[in-house]
Amino acid sequence: MGVRTGLVSVTFRQLTVEEVVQAAADAELAAIEWGGDIHVPLGDLASATRARELCEQRGIAVAAYGSYLRAGQTDTEEIATAVRTAVALGAPMIRVWAGSTGTATASVDDRIEVTRGLSEMASVARDSGVDIAMEFHRNTLTDDVDSTITLLLDVDAPNLRTYWQPPVDTDDAECLRQVEQLMPWLTTVHVFSWWPSDTRLPLMARESLWRPVLERLRAEPREINALMEFVADDAVDQFRTDAEDLHSWL
Repeated sequence: MGVRTGLVSVTFRQLTVEEVVQAAADAELAAIEWGGDIHVPLGDLASATRARELCEQRGIAVAAYGSYLRAGQTDTEEIATAVRTAVALGAPMIRVWAGSTGTATASVDDRIEVTRGLSEMASVARDSGVDIAMEFHRNTLTDDVDSTITLLLDVDAPNLRTYWQPPVDTDDAECLRQVEQLMPWLTTVHVFSWWPSDTRLPLMARESLWRPVLERLRAEPREINALMEFVADDAVDQFRTDAEDLHSWL
C-alpha cells in the first residue's frame, strides 16, 4: 500500500490545533499524530473530537494518539482514559513508552513491569479496536532493537506494534539494519534530521538515510506512516521545505 506521509503535532507545540491542521494541509501531508501533552490532553474528549473534525474537513487522517503513558507506571483507569481519548479522536493507535529506564541499566524487575504494563495496555485497547505502538527511544526498553523485539515477543499481543526513529549519532547502515529487523511489527517512522547528537538540520541533510528507508517502506504490501517531526528552529517555513523533499523522495 505504500507510505503515508504525515506530521507529528508536537513538532509545533506553539501552534493551535487549527494551525497544525492548516500546516499539514498546506504541505499536502496525509495524516497527523496528535500529541497528548498540548493539543489533545488525556481525557479531553472535546478537544479530541474537535481535532478529528478539523482533520475530516481537510481530508486528513488521524494516524495515532501520541500519549505519554509509560508501561509499568500507568494504572488501568489511565489506560482506559487514553483509549477513550483515542476513540474520540478517531485514532487507530496509541503511542506509548516502554518504561523510563534504558536497556543497559534495567533490572529484571524493570523488564517484568514494562512487559506486564504493555500487556495490560494491549488488552484494554483491543476491546475498542485500538492498537498500541511503542516509541523507539533512548532511556526506555526500546532503545535497542533486540530489547524491542523481546518485548513484542514476550507480550505476544496482535495489537502491539512499534515505531522507529533514527537513534542519536547512528549511521545510515545501522539505521537501515534496525528498520529491517523491526519490519514485521513496524507501523510508523518519525522522520527528522539530527546530526551530530540532537542538532536539528534540514531534512535534506540526511538524504542518504531517508531515501533508502523510504524505499524499503514502500516495498511493504501494507501502509506504513512516515511522520515528520522536529524541524530545524521549529520553523514552519523549514517544515514546508522538508515536506517538499519528503514528497520528492517518494
